Amino acid sequence: MKSLQLFDWIVIAIYFIILLGIAWWVIRKKTKNTEDYFLAGRNIGWFVVGASIFASNIGSEHVVGLAGAGAGDKMPMLIYELHAWLVIMLGWVFLPFYARSGVFTMPEFLEIRFSSGARWFLSVFSLAAYVLTKVSVTIYAGGIVVSTLLGISFWVGALSTVILTGIYTILGGMRAVVYTETLQTIVLILGAGFLTFMGLDAVGGWGALKAEVTPQYLDMWRPPSDPDFPWPSLVISSTVVGIWYWCTDQYIVQRALTAKNITEGRRGTIFAGLLKLLPIFLFLIPGIVALALKQQGKLNWDTPDQAFPALMTTLLPSGLRGLVAAGLMAALMSSLASVFNSCSTIFTVDIYKKLFPGTEEKRLLKIGRIATGIVVVLGILWIPIMQNISGVLYEYLQSVQSYIAPPITAVFLLGIFFSRINSKGAMATLLAGLVIAVVRLVLELNVDSLVPGGWAYQFGSMNFLTFSAYFFLLCVVIAVCVSLVTQRPSPEKLQGLTFGTISEEDKRANARSFSRWDVIASVIVLIIVVAIMILFNGR
Repeated sequence: MKSLQLFDWIVIAIYFIILLGIAWWVIRKKTKNTEDYFLAGRNIGWFVVGASIFASNIGSEHVVGLAGAGAGDKMPMLIYELHAWLVIMLGWVFLPFYARSGVFTMPEFLEIRFSSGARWFLSVFSLAAYVLTKVSVTIYAGGIVVSTLLGISFWVGALSTVILTGIYTILGGMRAVVYTETLQTIVLILGAGFLTFMGLDAVGGWGALKAEVTPQYLDMWRPPSDPDFPWPSLVISSTVVGIWYWCTDQYIVQRALTAKNITEGRRGTIFAGLLKLLPIFLFLIPGIVALALKQQGKLNWDTPDQAFPALMTTLLPSGLRGLVAAGLMAALMSSLASVFNSCSTIFTVDIYKKLFPGTEEKRLLKIGRIATGIVVVLGILWIPIMQNISGVLYEYLQSVQSYIAPPITAVFLLGIFFSRINSKGAMATLLAGLVIAVVRLVLELNVDSLVPGGWAYQFGSMNFLTFSAYFFLLCVVIAVCVSLVTQRPSPEKLQGLTFGTISEEDKRANARSFSRWDVIASVIVLIIVVAIMILFNGR
């Protein structure tokens, strides 16, 4: 693989100068209160909202892992990139409820809808999940990218990027995050776009690519009997994970809550939905190209997770290599900044402020910055652990999320669509879900030592997609049954929080918040999703 040359380093340096300039401009604007620090004053337009949502989603683990899925015969994982329709669902279905309630965080919404216990559970659970999955996986993937591209050690690259991102996130808060993410989105799309076009050209075009890897390789729909990706389980599980991630997770929803109003927030999610379709062409197809070139003897890599960096350093000329390298580092930094800020928001608003309700705004801002710093340190401490991860990174991430998502998705969906669900039903679902997920993970990690044929072996070795689908169904049953045998929630408490309790005034306000162009844009995104499903059907 070719190393970066002087022109590449100049391009990378220009990117960092512009990035730091934006961060410095934001930091110089004094942060007045917690709304300004955590939600950028709720004054962000749709373009920045959409770009921020997209950049938060596309981390280095996404770039490395999705390309690895394309290079490693994991095409069914493509379905997670077709969740553009779920991003739009955030804007059309969930955001009006969140915006009307005036919440900062998703745990705060659960307290308003259910109880303080639900808020405490989701707050602590989210912080632990962020450190164990989002922070650690992002840093690990970033280490692979930086060490491969820049020719420096894993530790130096990972540490320097984490510390730099932590500094501007701590000082600038959410405003620094969303504006730097807008730049990072542009750089990432440009850089990866060049690689896709040049990769297809090198392999001989789309037709030659299909012929090289065979049409069957490009089929994302495996039969129900497939041991790895049975399509019914894949569709159900990916949808459950998608609703949790795109519609209920603080990491993503916080970006939509920064919008000036529901109109701007909804348009931001529509724009993000359109951007969400790009990774298929920017990362998945380059992974397939890398496999085709390897089969032709034109490229060499050892593991699928190395496919994207290997393709980039081999194929691109000087300057463009620097642009793509900057884009990959942008992906790492944007995801890290997002999770740092989300962790800080949850800790400050949902934990510290609950314990010390009389705390003044100035003190809360200080606590928010300290919390961000602590998450940065925890992320660094997790680096050596994440170095031990094996296999395709993207699949690992999706399997872990498949155990986290079902109980939270069930509680949020039922909480908004079914007014009979009460706090006891919600807490029973969340607690039972946690126990079941932990048991599954423990058994899965120790499946080789279990007796084949026993219940423990069956439970631990079941396909993770099939398990997730049944897990979600069980969570729904628990929530409904417990709620029906306990007291009905107070109608006054539910006002405006479920579909059945929206006032006529709120309905009229919501109808005025969108135009026909918003509807047309949403339909276009849905049509593209269906077209991609047809394109990758193995024919």
